[in-house]
Amino acid sequence: MISRLLTFWLPLAWLLFVTLCAVTAGWMPMPAPDIMDYDHQNASPGTEVTLPETPAGEVSGARSRVYWLGTDSMGRDMLSRVIIGARVSLTVGGAAPLIGLAIGGLLGMVAGYFRGVTESIIIGFMDVILAFPGLVLLLGVGFYFGTNLWTLIPSLGFLSVPAFCRVSRAATLQLAGREFVIAAKMIGNSNSAILVREILPNVAIPLCVYGLIIMALMIVVEGVLSFLGLSVPPPTPSWGGMIAAGREVLSEAPHVCLIPAAVLFLTVLSLNVLGDTLRGWTRPL
Repeated sequence: MISRLLTFWLPLAWLLFVTLCAVTAGWMPMPAPDIMDYDHQNASPGTEVTLPETPAGEVSGARSRVYWLGTDSMGRDMLSRVIIGARVSLTVGGAAPLIGLAIGGLLGMVAGYFRGVTESIIIGFMDVILAFPGLVLLLGVGFYFGTNLWTLIPSLGFLSVPAFCRVSRAATLQLAGREFVIAAKMIGNSNSAILVREILPNVAIPLCVYGLIIMALMIVVEGVLSFLGLSVPPPTPSWGGMIAAGREVLSEAPHVCLIPAAVLFLTVLSLNVLGDTLRGWTRPL
């Protein structure tokens, strides 16, 4: 019971919490992530400040605000930026593996089922993608099409195709000789029908479980690309961008770098632990 709590429910609860915060960020009573408070730069977590305010039709007054996670070097609320940044990191981490899963999963099924020349061509194409420097591709795409989510996600999805293809092919090779597949051939089902009805439902489970691990990898990759200026441009916040910006004030305000790093660490750890747990549960005996 304790083991299941630590390896399934706690990671799942954290991921649901982060996702819920990212989805409902627009309804939360917090300042916009790009509002700067130059009077409270690098404020420590829990700092309470009083901000002047003059509402329309009212006498000048003041209101208080608490920076629960402090502010960055430009006086922007860290809590707001971490929550809004979750949208970028989760979007990249979720959408890019879906592209790889769809394309790589299909190619792996075709290669593992038909074998022969078809398998050699597909595997050769996957080897070419693996041999090509991914950073060069990302640099080229960013140079010609700009650095934004619409270019980053397809590029990372393309680079993840070989990993999903290998998992799909390995699972299909195990299933192609099973009795239910042989029976489907004997009663006259077409190859496409066998792939969709017999192979796909059994391959989908390991692919989805593996997708959680790739999702964690993509979140880390997005953070690394932020250091190189290949992720979303400022002022749009992302966890990787916040870590990159925080390293400049690490000695005087470590929370600017460590807080988004901790959130990224917990999210990636949760995805890895959850993926390993589900892989153990779905592994055939």
